[in-house]
Amino acid sequence: MDIEASGLGSSSYPIEIGLVLPNNDKYCSLIHPCQDWHHWDQQAERTHGISRELLTKQGRHPRDIALELNSLLDNLTLYSDGWVVDSTWLKQLYYAAGITPSFRLSPIETILSEKQMNSWHKTKQLVTSELNLKRHRASNDAIIIQETFARTRNNERHIQLS
Repeated sequence: MDIEASGLGSSSYPIEIGLVLPNNDKYCSLIHPCQDWHHWDQQAERTHGISRELLTKQGRHPRDIALELNSLLDNLTLYSDGWVVDSTWLKQLYYAAGITPSFRLSPIETILSEKQMNSWHKTKQLVTSELNLKRHRASNDAIIIQETFARTRNNERHIQLS
């Protein structure tokens, strides 16, 4: 799972959520800002290419997204390579929705071996370059995270079999 936000500060909020399931189904949604979500960082907008105007026109209400995610992800554990910020933004989304997640979000590090951790950054750079996804968006980042995990796990298995 990956979440894009209005910035990185304590007053930032989620603007897009994206994920890839083990069967490669993908989910992505823009999030309509709540009335008390005001922080906006122009650098963040330049990075992900999502304007506040786009969110107000095409973003979906946090409750609709939260209900949909609960239905889709019931009792699953999802992983994020930016858990510290993603978990905060996910909590904000669910707080705004007035409901509790039916799934868990954990740091990707909790399922990585030491060998995977050691090769993560280099593998992620290679995956990012190879996939050549043009936009820095939540769904693209989720695809990169999943592919990086798969490659580091496969590389580790290959080393063990050799």
